[in-house]
Amino acid sequence: MTMFDDRFRGRTVPASQIARLTRLGALASGVAGGAAAEGLRSLARGERPAVRDMLLTPGNARRVADQLARMRGAAMKVGQLLSMETGEILPPELTEILGRLRADAEFMPPRQLKSVLAANWGADFVRRFERFDVRPIAAASIGQVHRARTRDGRDLAIKVQYPGVRRSIDSDVDNVAALVRMTGLLPAGIDLAPLLAEAKKQLHEEADYEREAACLTRFGTLLEDTPEFSVPTCERDLTTESILAMGFAAGHPIEDLATAEQTTRDRVATQLIDLVLRELFEFGWMQTDPNFANYRYDPSTDRVVLLDFGATREVLPATAAGYGAMLRAGLQDDREGIAQAARALGLFDAATAPHHAAAMVEMTARVCAQFRATGPYDFASTTLPQDLRDAGLELALDQSFTHIPPMDTLFIQRKLAGVFLLATRLRARVDLHALLAARLPPASVQTPPEAT
Repeated sequence: MTMFDDRFRGRTVPASQIARLTRLGALASGVAGGAAAEGLRSLARGERPAVRDMLLTPGNARRVADQLARMRGAAMKVGQLLSMETGEILPPELTEILGRLRADAEFMPPRQLKSVLAANWGADFVRRFERFDVRPIAAASIGQVHRARTRDGRDLAIKVQYPGVRRSIDSDVDNVAALVRMTGLLPAGIDLAPLLAEAKKQLHEEADYEREAACLTRFGTLLEDTPEFSVPTCERDLTTESILAMGFAAGHPIEDLATAEQTTRDRVATQLIDLVLRELFEFGWMQTDPNFANYRYDPSTDRVVLLDFGATREVLPATAAGYGAMLRAGLQDDREGIAQAARALGLFDAATAPHHAAAMVEMTARVCAQFRATGPYDFASTTLPQDLRDAGLELALDQSFTHIPPMDTLFIQRKLAGVFLLATRLRARVDLHALLAARLPPASVQTPPEAT
C-alpha cells in the first residue's frame, strides 16, 4: 500500500471559476426555491409572508452552509465572517448553522491532494518523506493541514491550499455578496464596496503562503525572548505560495483550559491579553484572527502555541496612537476625550447621528472602566459582553446607522473582542489595569519599532 492509499473519502474542491460559479448559481436557485416553498406554506396558513422571512429559513441557511463548506476558499471564508460579524442580528438557529463554517470544512480526496503536492514539489515528492498522513489533522476555508515526517527526521505540519482558491477569490466574494444582498440582511444605506475590496485584499494575502511564512518567522523573532509562547518554525525548503511547511507543535485546544486550575486559566488569559497590547503598542504588527483554533496549550511545556498568521496586518502608528489616546481618556473617564479619539479612529464621523455617537462612546467607556479599576477583573461574573452585545444589536437593527469604520480599526476591534471572549470562556481573573499600565505608551510615543 502506498503513502496515498487511504480509506477515507474526501470531496473534490471545485477548482475552476466556471465550476465554482455553477455551484453558487445552484445555491442561489436552491435558496430561491426554498423561499418560494416557505411562502406557499405561509399562504396556506393564511399568513402574508415577508420576503426576508421567506429567505431566512433554517433550510436555506443549511443550504448556504453546506454548499460553502464544500466549495471552501473565499466563498466559505465570507460565510465564516458573516457568521462571526453578524451573529448578534441573525436569528439564533441561523447563527448556529452558519457557525459550522468556523470549524467545518470537507477534505480533499487523496488523488486531488497528491496532484496539488506534485504541482508544488515535483512528481517524486514522496521520496522526501518517511511518512505523510493523508487524513488531515485540520481543515479550514483556504487549506487543510497534514502531519508528516521527512526522511531527515523533521516532524512537520504541512498546510496545503485548496486548488483554485487564489484565482477565484474576487469572483467568490462578489457572488457571495450578491447572496447576502438578496437576503436583505443589511441596511439599504450601507455601501458594501469598501468591505468587499478589503475582503478580497485580505483573502489574497491569506492565500499567499510565502507571505504567511514571513509573518510566522517574524512573530517567532518578536517572541523569541517570551517563554510563555511558542511559535512553530517555518521550513523554507518545503514552503511555496500554496504550501506552508512548519514544525509540528503539540498541544490541546485552548478551550480545554476551561476545566483547569484557576491559576492556570488566569495566567494564560493574562498572557494573551498582554500579547494583544504588545501587538498594538510595541510590535506594530498584529495577528487579527481571533479564532480559538489559532491558540493551543501545551501542558508539557506550559506554553501557549500560536498558529495561523495568514491574517497578520501592520498596525499603523496613527492607529496605535488613536487607541492609546482613547484608552488614556478612558482611564480618566473623560467622555469627550473618548469621543475625540473614537472619531479620529473612524468609529463614527461627522454624519453620524448624535445619539449613535453617544451610544458608541458609552460602549467604549464601559470597556475602559474595566482597565481603570485596580485588582483582578473577574471575567466569570461580568455581564459586560452581553451588555455590549445588546447595545451593538440596538445599533445594528437601526437602519439609519450605516457608518462603516476603517478596516484596520475593525480588525483590531475584532481581535480585542475575540481575546476578551476567550478570557470569558476560561472564566479567568485578569489584572487589566496592571497590564495596561505596563504597555500603554506615553502620549508622545507613536511609532513602533522598525520591521525586521
